Amino acid sequence: MSGERLTARVVGRVQGVGFRWWVRRHADRLGLVGWVMNAEDERSVDVVAEGEAAALAEFERMLHAGPSGAMVESVEVRRGPSSGEFDRFGIVRP
Repeated sequence: MSGERLTARVVGRVQGVGFRWWVRRHADRLGLVGWVMNAEDERSVDVVAEGEAAALAEFERMLHAGPSGAMVESVEVRRGPSSGEFDRFGIVRP
């Protein structure tokens, strides 16, 4: 897949509120590939997504909002070129 890569850490009340499932649903809708995983610190979620720049920009805005029940305190984002290593968007369990 050509395009860009977004790597993010979402911090706040984002575990135990359906955040990973919400992220995957929106990534699928936007045609993104990659993964989402709860971090070991129990208060953040890590995300890697690849796709077109416009879809990633919308996805990043959504990460800042989060689903109902979540409380996003911060989102740390890095961008780079797509690696092409993913063929779908999945939920990774640590």
